[in-house]
Amino acid sequence: MTTQKVLNTARRSAEVTGTLIGVLLRGIGTVLIIILLSGLIFACIFTVYVKNNLSSGLDIRYEDVSMNLSSIIYYIDPETGEDQELGVLQSTEYRKWVNYDEIPINMEHALIAVEDKRFYEHNGVDWFRTAHAFVYMFLNNDDTFGGSTITQQLIKNLTGNDEVTITRKLTEIFSALEFEKENDKTQIVEWYLNKVYFGSGCYGIGAAADYYFDKEIGELTLAECADIIGITNNPSMFSPYVNRTKNKDRQEDILNKMYAQGYISLEELETAKAQTLVFRRGENTTYQPVIYSWFEEAVRRDVIDYFKESRGLSSDAAEMLLYNGGFKIYSTINPQIQAAVDEVYQDIENLPKVTEDVQKFPDHMQQVQSAITIIDPYTGDIVAMAGGVGVKDKNLLLNRATSSPRQPGSSIKPLTVYSPAMDLGLITPKTKMADTSGIVLSGNPNWYPHNDDFQYMGTITIRTAVIHSRNTIAAQVMDKLTPAVSYKFAREKLGLSLSPRDEAYAPLALGGLTVGLTTREMASAYTMFDNGGVRIEGRTFSKICDDNGNLVYDNKPVETAAIKEATAYWMTSILADAATIGTGKGANLGTMPTAGKTGTTSDDNDRWFVGFTPYYVAAVWTGFDTPSNMNSSGNPASAIWKRVMTKVHADLPYREFPTPEVTYVPPVEGIKEIEYTVHHRTPLGTVFYTETKYAELGSVITEYAPTYEGFSVSDATVTITINENPSKNLIEFIYKKITSPTPPPAATTPNSPPGAQSPQPPSEPSAQPPETQPPSEPASEAPPYYDGGFY
Repeated sequence: MTTQKVLNTARRSAEVTGTLIGVLLRGIGTVLIIILLSGLIFACIFTVYVKNNLSSGLDIRYEDVSMNLSSIIYYIDPETGEDQELGVLQSTEYRKWVNYDEIPINMEHALIAVEDKRFYEHNGVDWFRTAHAFVYMFLNNDDTFGGSTITQQLIKNLTGNDEVTITRKLTEIFSALEFEKENDKTQIVEWYLNKVYFGSGCYGIGAAADYYFDKEIGELTLAECADIIGITNNPSMFSPYVNRTKNKDRQEDILNKMYAQGYISLEELETAKAQTLVFRRGENTTYQPVIYSWFEEAVRRDVIDYFKESRGLSSDAAEMLLYNGGFKIYSTINPQIQAAVDEVYQDIENLPKVTEDVQKFPDHMQQVQSAITIIDPYTGDIVAMAGGVGVKDKNLLLNRATSSPRQPGSSIKPLTVYSPAMDLGLITPKTKMADTSGIVLSGNPNWYPHNDDFQYMGTITIRTAVIHSRNTIAAQVMDKLTPAVSYKFAREKLGLSLSPRDEAYAPLALGGLTVGLTTREMASAYTMFDNGGVRIEGRTFSKICDDNGNLVYDNKPVETAAIKEATAYWMTSILADAATIGTGKGANLGTMPTAGKTGTTSDDNDRWFVGFTPYYVAAVWTGFDTPSNMNSSGNPASAIWKRVMTKVHADLPYREFPTPEVTYVPPVEGIKEIEYTVHHRTPLGTVFYTETKYAELGSVITEYAPTYEGFSVSDATVTITINENPSKNLIEFIYKKITSPTPPPAATTPNSPPGAQSPQPPSEPSAQPPETQPPSEPASEAPPYYDGGFY
């Protein structure tokens, strides 16, 4: 009985124990499954993360650069339509590509011994060195990492990404693994040794062998190979032209590593250490590059930017690809137009006389500078440019047409004020506003804009305001439009590179931008007036092909619908008047319709004219590199524009600006004004000219007497305060004959088609207003009703 109880108890204990073990095993199994599934899920997520976030985006192939073929820029001959060679692109740095079979084995072994001793064994990443680097980082709180293989270093040089972050290191690791799947060890060695920097503008071992030892790469000794490899770690420290002692110590350290790793014998080690190194002095090896034109350098910059963006390359890697990839680049230059630009810009004597304010900068006098960009507004082709004055005698000088933004002054008003406001139906060419001092803006009551000449014209139309660049009117229109709308329009529709701080009244209304704009940007923006309201981005090349003629990149025109066709028409009409009787009349070609706007910044530091004809748009800036007051007769930018564009249009047939089928702009309610009258009469009371104008009640109006040949005037200016009774608002100028008969009525300027000239009746005395006072407002007749609306 007792024995049976014991057996039963043992059986129950075993059952319980078995149950517990079963539960425990099932639990462990479940945990293991969870861990396994979690691991798989994590692995999947990590794989996706690596693909999306730890990929360098590197898109450059060994074949692209190892072919060592120069890229060539072509242009289309405007007479034959055939491709012609413009120039062969060569690096502005000293480079000599060396193929792998030309590299001395001692050079390769020296590199591997000091930089990556397990190079032949790993697949892009030395995991032992990488683990050691991470442990060292965490234990010593040191984020300098280290542990990079030659493959990783090459990727870092190609991408230009050298941030000291864990993300960058992980990206580099995974990129190296992928990179070695596509490239073998010999290609990596060849690429690395041709890419690495050796100081003093030398890239690659071919250039370094010549620069330091005056030898071809195959003539180098073991000692010289080790010496050159030693420079790469820090050229400013280990170059023999900087510190011979450190250079020698570094060389011997590399030789010792080569011996320790079995690459050289003891005898070779001792012989190499004992060799006296004979260096070629750097000052005797100055590299003389080909001098490229402003246009060629602009093409070069644009293609490099394309390679950087599309392939994720650093500037240096993109440049190497360009110079060694054998590409055919088809530029947009028109050699005849470029010749016209060069004729004016390369001879300083052809430029307007401009002097600097010597009181402001008494210690130095600057050469006045200028830049121009000319664009075909229908294709976006930049057909010519100049980035400075005089003959270009160096490469990579500051290209003021593409890389030197300056404040545009009033030349920005048609872009950021009048075009968007008219397109939204806030104004029309005939909208009237008060040009007077003390204007209070609802959106910025603490800013009181004034005209440059501190003179005011009373109530005038938008057309007159643009013609004579009235700042007060531009500010009031901006108040209606708002800086937010203007800023968005300028950025999104016109592609202007404005600063966030430019989203304000003064920068957008008057052109006092934080940084500024280039002539390339301004010319691109103005294309919308010629092109029916469609802005087209200026481009320097149309396509890139490989050495076999296969298309690599089709640089199609980038178009943006900026404003309506009717808006473009009326803005062209207004700007044509501005270039005929307004501030831009100094640029008028006379034989070809001309439209455009001048721009002047504070203290006359910058002078602009951005104008267009039915054929081309051109933007001209003039000023000093260090901003300073310019003293000149008239606007030098307008004079340069006229000189260049006269040559450009010399043989082109006459053409009118395009006119849309419907051009009506519905009226917008303006200011309620009071009538006043201007009389020109003789001393006996004979009135020979009458003009009716309008101004706001209570405003102070000053009128200036025009001059008539053979007549004198009693008072050159008359000022009145506008009275509620129009009959009391009379301004009279009394003319007395000197040698000629009683003067006939002065010629007025009707609202004519864009580009038309002001009529001058034959055999009548000239009636030109003085420079201080603009002509009267042109009359305007409404065209047929535009039933499409105006929003």
